[in-house]
Amino acid sequence: MVEENIEINTADGACDTLLTRPESTEPLPAVINLTDGLGFRPAFAEQSKRIAEHGYVVLTPNIFYRTSKSPVFPFEPDFGTDRTRERFRELSAPLTPHAMARDGSAYVDFLASQPFVADGAMGVVGFCFAGKFALSIAAARPDRIAAAASFHGGGLFTDTAASPHLVLPRVKANLYFGHAANDAGMPSEAIEKFEWALRSRGGNYASEIYDAKHGWMIPGGRVYDSENAERGFGRLMELLDSSLVSEGVRP
Repeated sequence: MVEENIEINTADGACDTLLTRPESTEPLPAVINLTDGLGFRPAFAEQSKRIAEHGYVVLTPNIFYRTSKSPVFPFEPDFGTDRTRERFRELSAPLTPHAMARDGSAYVDFLASQPFVADGAMGVVGFCFAGKFALSIAAARPDRIAAAASFHGGGLFTDTAASPHLVLPRVKANLYFGHAANDAGMPSEAIEKFEWALRSRGGNYASEIYDAKHGWMIPGGRVYDSENAERGFGRLMELLDSSLVSEGVRP
């Protein structure tokens, strides 16, 4: 396995990024792995390595590069504290919908320029805050993003003019959404409205509610749920394999 710490030049600065890929003589499909609100940390490096082991080039950017290099929390974060919530607001404020689209295009263009990345379809997955980021990239680059997934994504449907669901008509990718039960960031009413928007869009999608708490997918957290995390990872790989791998060809 090849793991490289690199920087990607975007319109807004240099983004520190982990690039993970198998040692292969053949170009492989690429996946963009977007971290949750706590930013890049070892759990995401391990997760990206695990995806790469299935035959993918995995790009894991520091989505908060405008504000800080990784690690983005200079203290042990706890969203029950004002200090952590204030830091998250500081980190996330620059990530407007337009900024997400710009960043996503930069990530796609970087991957497309690499000789070890296959031509054609790519995938993207986002966790927590970055669920809407994944959707934004799929809308910004329908020419390349053929699979997009979100796990315990927050605020995917809101009553504002900037609601993430409004980009769905521009998305051509196969979609998967894994929601947490009793998630304050994505309550059942919002899930119902979001699924209505998915049905209205048409296209291939799946949306499921897990009997797990917000953040269950990421090892090391207090709410990590290994059984449901394995189920979610399996769903992710099914989506990627069915969308990015040519029929009869396994990376």
